Amino acid sequence: MPLLTQRIPDENDYCLVASLDNVRNLSTILKAIHFREHATCFATKNGIKVTVENAKCVQANAFIQAGIFQEFRVQEESVTFRINLTVLLDCLSIFGSSPVPGTFTALRMCYQGYGYPLMLFLEEGGVVTVCKINTQEPEETLDFDFCSTNVINKIILQSEGLREAFSELDMTSEVLQITMSPDKPYFRLSTFGNAGSSHLDYPKDSDLMELFHCNETQVNSFLFTFLQIQDFFTETLYKGISPVL
Repeated sequence: MPLLTQRIPDENDYCLVASLDNVRNLSTILKAIHFREHATCFATKNGIKVTVENAKCVQANAFIQAGIFQEFRVQEESVTFRINLTVLLDCLSIFGSSPVPGTFTALRMCYQGYGYPLMLFLEEGGVVTVCKINTQEPEETLDFDFCSTNVINKIILQSEGLREAFSELDMTSEVLQITMSPDKPYFRLSTFGNAGSSHLDYPKDSDLMELFHCNETQVNSFLFTFLQIQDFFTETLYKGISPVL
C-alpha cells in the first residue's frame, strides 16, 4: 500500500500531519537556508515556516505552503518546535539519489506535540524507513518588522543571476558592500580584497531586476559569511539602517 494512503495508528493524536509524494523539493528548499545546525519550525493551517538565525543579526526563512503537500493537517492554531536541521536533511535524503528515472521518495511527517519527536515515514520502491528526530524548546526568533510604509528601498532580484555575479567577486574581501540608489549606479556590489577594490554595477532595467524601488541612496556592508545565494528570488529590503539580505 502506498505510504501516502496508509493511516498511522492513533494519527488523530498528532497535532501536525503532512504528506508529500516527492521529498526532493522539500529537501532543496531546506538546503537553501542550511547555514546553521538548528532551525525553528512554525506550522499553521497556511503551511510550515522554517527559520534559521545566526548571531541574532541574520535570519533566513523558508515557507512551504500547505497546498504543496498532498495532505496537510494542523490540529492546533499553531505548532512550534526547534529541530536539528542537519539531521532532518540527512533523514530526508536517506535513500540517496535514485538511479531509476521516475522513482521518488514519499514522505509522511507527524508531530504529536511538545516533548515528542518529529516522526518521518519515508518510502521508496516499497521500502519504508521510519526516522524519529528529537525536538527542542523553541527559541525566540528575531522580528524584523518590515512595515511596508517604512521601507525606504526595495529590490527583488533573480538570485540565479546574482549567484553568477558572486562568482566574479573577489572572495578575499571580508565584506560585500551593497549600494542602492535611485540614480546611477542604481545597484552596485563592491569588494575590497587583496587585489584592490572592484565593483559590479546593474542598471535598474537589468534583466536581473524583478522589482526596483529606491527613494534614497544607501550603502551597507555585509560579511561574506552571512550571505547565502540559492536558486530562488533574493529580496533586499532597507528600513532605516537595519539591512537584511
